[in-house]
Amino acid sequence: MKPFIYDYTLEQIQQWMKDNSEPTFRAAQLFDWLYVKRVKGFEEMTNLPKQLREKLDEQFAFVTLEEITKFESKDGTVKFLFGLHDNHAIETVVMRHNYGNSICVTTQVGCRIGCTFCASTLGGLKRNLTAGEIVAQVVTAQQMLDATGERISSIVIMGSGEPFENYEATMDFLRIMIHEKGLHIGQRHITVSTSGIVPSIYKFAEENTQINLAISIHAPNDMLRSKLMPVNRRFPFEEVMEACRYYLAKTGRRITFEYALIGGVNDRPEHAEELADVLQDLLCHVNLIPVNHVPERKYVRTPREDIFEFQRILERKKVNATIRREQGHDIAAACGQLRAKHMESQAR
Repeated sequence: MKPFIYDYTLEQIQQWMKDNSEPTFRAAQLFDWLYVKRVKGFEEMTNLPKQLREKLDEQFAFVTLEEITKFESKDGTVKFLFGLHDNHAIETVVMRHNYGNSICVTTQVGCRIGCTFCASTLGGLKRNLTAGEIVAQVVTAQQMLDATGERISSIVIMGSGEPFENYEATMDFLRIMIHEKGLHIGQRHITVSTSGIVPSIYKFAEENTQINLAISIHAPNDMLRSKLMPVNRRFPFEEVMEACRYYLAKTGRRITFEYALIGGVNDRPEHAEELADVLQDLLCHVNLIPVNHVPERKYVRTPREDIFEFQRILERKKVNATIRREQGHDIAAACGQLRAKHMESQAR
């Protein structure tokens, strides 16, 4: 297969131009066609010489995202199931807020982390996405919004997969997204979420970006976290917390800790007390997430009043906590649910 043009950062395209005896300023023109004008083929790039357009067409491909299904929630959330060139499928979600539109992108086909409450892990990991396949999710969603004059203003890398196990592609995706000649998404409007891949947390701390970091913890101690998140056996809770302390010291940027509340499992007052003790001295924020019901799992939602009590305990102990606003609940917008249904129908 030819490489995807969306895989390339501006600097990499400049190097390609140089290697192919083309003026490097053509790279910025190409970037403008890709991310500002958002064309769908090289032949549309009319200020590039025909010979260069033909050469680009010979050597690169546009990412093909086939829209298998699209659902729109009554709250404005849009969920796509996209087919890839190799017959795999991925999900992308666009969420409308009163402060702008955000997109949740996927970085892997499937996931091997194995969180016991998540649909993304059903079927395991198939492969990593390329940077261009992640980029194409944003460009395709933006093309949809162009019709109504809307814009994607923020990105969360919280879809299927573990972005820090696809680190280089994720970082190239981020570099393309924030570039001033591209979509130019503000760095502080982007959040990357990890289940706690410790070496990559240290690496990310050295990247010198303003991009937000979120860590999925879902438990206040090793024993419970290992039951919910098998990745904890590779990277124990204390190692994750030590990496977080390094990140905070290096960057001075607040970390968000994501905590999915599961009825009767990790949502008792004693869990909130223990979590507060662990996080009390850290510059952080806790995002409490009422767990989504996944038919293949047996977990149930925490009762509403218990969610508020969990939050009250954290805040009483000076740990900032909010409850995630639910969106797209009527269209199975949680990670992996739509893909799981598609996989099941394909297997019949």
